[in-house]
Amino acid sequence: MKEKKLVTLWDRPSSNGKGFTYYLIYIDECGKRRQKSLGHTDKRKAERQRAKFERHLRMGTVEPGSLTIEELLKDYLERTRTQIEESTANSAAYRMKDFIAAVGNMRSDAVTFKHAERFQQYCIDKGLSAASTNTHIKMVKRIFSLAVKRGQLEKNPFTGISMLKVPDGLVRLITEKELRLLLSVASNPIWKARIFLAKTSGLRRGEILNLTINDVDFEKGKIIVQPKKDTKFTWRWVVKDKERREVPLVEDAAKLLIHLQEQMPEKQPYFFLTPERYQYLLHLNADGNLIDRVAKCPDNNFRRNWLHLCKKAGIDDLTFHDLRATCITEWLEQGIMPHEVQKLAGHSSIETTMKYYVGIRDEMIDRARKASSAALGDDSVANLLQHT
Repeated sequence: MKEKKLVTLWDRPSSNGKGFTYYLIYIDECGKRRQKSLGHTDKRKAERQRAKFERHLRMGTVEPGSLTIEELLKDYLERTRTQIEESTANSAAYRMKDFIAAVGNMRSDAVTFKHAERFQQYCIDKGLSAASTNTHIKMVKRIFSLAVKRGQLEKNPFTGISMLKVPDGLVRLITEKELRLLLSVASNPIWKARIFLAKTSGLRRGEILNLTINDVDFEKGKIIVQPKKDTKFTWRWVVKDKERREVPLVEDAAKLLIHLQEQMPEKQPYFFLTPERYQYLLHLNADGNLIDRVAKCPDNNFRRNWLHLCKKAGIDDLTFHDLRATCITEWLEQGIMPHEVQKLAGHSSIETTMKYYVGIRDEMIDRARKASSAALGDDSVANLLQHT
């Protein structure tokens, strides 16, 4: 049996009888007959709008164009709260509020490409870097894109907006001398192990701080990077890009972990937290007060202590993440295939591995210079240039 239409088209004549405008005729949730002007005479477009509006009525979704930007954000957060991390939701809310500050809390269906451009300029005027501005644009664009897919909007006003050009930065690599200096000034065994593990296993800061005894296979010489659940002894933590992976554990790093394990209280599973800090976070989690940001970096003094170590070692412009970049670069230098390095690093794309983590050493420049010189040969252009 053919399904009855909930929405019909009406070509309502104009008052002078010389033209018409398409209207949608439908019955609302209270059983009342309603009409909605489409404001045009394009039959094909009107039929598409009719079909879309009928889907809304059948699915019980919000009428198109009825949401302000604040309401659109609220709807996005409610629909996606089980699909995204708390940090992602907070990031979306923060950037959408910036968008409202730039254009006002207008109706979402009234937002145009000009408003998207205004938002981009707002971010620039606010002093955000090109990279941060692009992140703002991408996040807000994503929310509008989902609204289009859900039938709440006709089109995405951010479609076609150009991202700001971000110059590629050089990857900072730690030298062997700098590594020795850092390890020599790191009197705390926890920090010594953190540094060595990042440099040899390529782990991120959060992956190291959330490393537990169950994540380490000493016999096979490997570390399993895997999410944690809320238990009596652990708190919920997810791996970036959501993928479980395995990385190598070198012998000297294993010795450092074994030493830490020997010093840990019996029921504490985390290697890189002091007993006092661990107990504090455990109580926070039990009370439901451990936020996602703290779970990602459970050491609240991490950055301050890292900067202190670098200053003590006399090292400038080195981040903890540079240890990971150095490790990834060395894996490639030692002949591990790029796609294998991508998997070890936990990257979703090979472009991320090659663009943001592969650094250039002075030795590489020297080898390239020698290769170029050797390629010239005795009867080369170089000899000809000497006589000009």
